[in-house]
Amino acid sequence: MTLYRDEGIVLRTQKLGEADRIVTVLTRRTGRIRAAAKGVRKTKSRFGARLEPFTHVDLQLYERRSLDLITQAETLRPYGEALVTDYPRYTAGTAMLETAEKLTSEEGEPALRQFLLLVGGLRTLAERAHDPRLVLDAFLLRSLSVAGWAPALDECCRCGVRGGLRGFAIAAGGAVCANCRRPGAATPAPPTFALMLALLRGDWEYADASEQRHRMETSGLVAAYLQWHLEHGIRSLRHVERETGPADEAAPAREAPADDTDIPRERV
Repeated sequence: MTLYRDEGIVLRTQKLGEADRIVTVLTRRTGRIRAAAKGVRKTKSRFGARLEPFTHVDLQLYERRSLDLITQAETLRPYGEALVTDYPRYTAGTAMLETAEKLTSEEGEPALRQFLLLVGGLRTLAERAHDPRLVLDAFLLRSLSVAGWAPALDECCRCGVRGGLRGFAIAAGGAVCANCRRPGAATPAPPTFALMLALLRGDWEYADASEQRHRMETSGLVAAYLQWHLEHGIRSLRHVERETGPADEAAPAREAPADDTDIPRERV
C-alpha cells in the first residue's frame, strides 16, 4: 500500500458497516476521491467530527485497490460551523458541494480549479459579505466555465453579434439576439444579463446593488442551464430559499425556462 497526503473539502459521507463511513472528498491534488474511514461513527473516534461535509481537512491516506483508507485527518477550516445555523447559507453551501461532485465525474482526476472555486465559495458564504443566493449563482457560473460550459452573456451564441440580446437559449449556449431567437426561448431583462456577467467576472459591487427581480431571474436561468448540461437535476437546489415579492410574478415560470425545441440535446 502507498501512503499519501492531500487536503480537501468533504462533500458527503455514507454509512459503511456498523461503525465506518465512506467519505467523498474533493482534494487539491488528487481530485475527487472516495475513502473509507474506520470507526468514525463510534463516540470515541479520533477524527469522526473532522470528516463532516463542509470541512476543509488535511488527510493522510493509504492507497488501496478499491476504497483508499483514511488514517489521519486534521481540520484546516470548519466551514460547516458558520453555515449550519443559517438555513439560506447552509442550503446554498449544500448545492455547492453537490455541484462540485457532479462536475468532477472521474475519481482520481486532478480538479484544482474546481477545488479552489469550492474553497472560495464556502469561505465567501461563511464571511456573510454577500447574499447567499448571489454567492451560489456566481459559484455555479464559474464552475460551468471551468467545465467548458460557460454561457455566452455579452454576445449572441449563434451569430456572435454584440448588443441587442433578446433571449436566452439554454441548448444553444446562452444569450441570443433578436434575429437568432427561436420561439419558446426565455426572454430575460437586460439587467439580468448584466448581473449574470457580473457574477461570472466577480463584480460584486454591481451584483450587491442589483434588484431582487433580476436576482430571481438569474437564479432560474443559471439553475436550468446547469441542470441541462449535467443531464440530471441538482437535488439540493430545490431547498435553496428564494425571496419573492410583487416584482416576481413570473418567477415560477423562470425556474426552468423553455428553450428551442428544434435543437438536438447535446453539449455545445
